[in-house]
Amino acid sequence: RENRWIAPRGKDLMFSLLLRPEALFEQWPRITTLAALALCKAIEAELPLQPRIKWPNDIYLSDRKVSGLLAETVSTRSGMVLVLGIGLNVNSREFAPGIVATSLLNELQTTPLGELDRNSLASRLLAALHEEFQHLDHDFSSAIAEVRTRSWLLGRQIRAQAPQGEVFGRVLDLNEEGHLILRFPDGSTHTLTSADEVRDTGARTPPSAAP
Repeated sequence: RENRWIAPRGKDLMFSLLLRPEALFEQWPRITTLAALALCKAIEAELPLQPRIKWPNDIYLSDRKVSGLLAETVSTRSGMVLVLGIGLNVNSREFAPGIVATSLLNELQTTPLGELDRNSLASRLLAALHEEFQHLDHDFSSAIAEVRTRSWLLGRQIRAQAPQGEVFGRVLDLNEEGHLILRFPDGSTHTLTSADEVRDTGARTPPSAAP
């Protein structure tokens, strides 16, 4: 997809993990949801911040992107593997014009002496990923419940570029697989399983469960 994470040298976290999930292949898409939850938990454990998940693969703080992830399957001689790429803005202070982004350091109410410890954050994140991946084929519903409380999109009116074309609607809820449930302007509901671009149109109402 040519997705890239650009950051100053020595400031942020950027890495990829090679995974060989033992779960059924059709459950692998859950990894994106679990990784997003792990990112939130790692940040919460290290800092007094409240990250939110912008479905399907971004983490927001103060309505700005602080982290993104991308999971892709790759066929190898030994079978299918999954590559999980993660970018997390840790100590960056400035971003290119037009990029709505922030960093963990920028979001702290009180500025610490020096910079945040990237090694500590990385260690915490790897531990959180290991813990959340246990839900890949066991009690995934409990992970979805935690994702729901951290959702940035619930109640928002969005425009998304989905495989079937552009869709427009209000986010009502997440289903049991973590997919978005939208209400279209005509009152009908639709489940969005994937999208390349999801944009908030600015309108917001309190979230409610889909019928």
